[in-house]
Amino acid sequence: MTTIRRGETAIEVITADIITLEIDAIVNAANQSLKGGGGVDGAIHRAAGKAKLQEACRAIGGCPTGEARITDGFDLAARHIIHAVGPRWKDGTKGEDDLLASAYRHSFALAGDHGIRSIAFPAISTGIYGFPKDRAANIAVSECLAAAETGKFDRIMLCCFSSADAATYEGALTREAQT
Repeated sequence: MTTIRRGETAIEVITADIITLEIDAIVNAANQSLKGGGGVDGAIHRAAGKAKLQEACRAIGGCPTGEARITDGFDLAARHIIHAVGPRWKDGTKGEDDLLASAYRHSFALAGDHGIRSIAFPAISTGIYGFPKDRAANIAVSECLAAAETGKFDRIMLCCFSSADAATYEGALTREAQT
């Protein structure tokens, strides 16, 4: 685990199963329909109570790429789920970087609006959406550092499922902390 501080905010990279975290909000790497899919999205839907979460997501009606929506956490230890829709990687020339950064910014804005002080993000868009992990880690770290500067958050976690992914995010965090 790597941790840096920006003001009163701790930014951490951890290796864990995001659905187990006792935190104000976890971020779901969602699809536009918010219906639940594979990977972290499917795991969150199952752990939160699939029927309850699907009903809440159905009421929202979807979410465009680069934005986020919020629901209760239902059966999770986290009080809230922020559903962020990251982009599918095409070739890096279709605005993918901006859309991924926007998904983080929208997530932080929702968190701030709901008084959320601690939040955990998965590696958005790096699974089946194919976003290059190094590039995604740099974007995630940059957006986390910017959010920390607002003073609205006590703890921001980048939660990786594998130690290899954690090493990628730790490298990005360490590089940014030195600048």
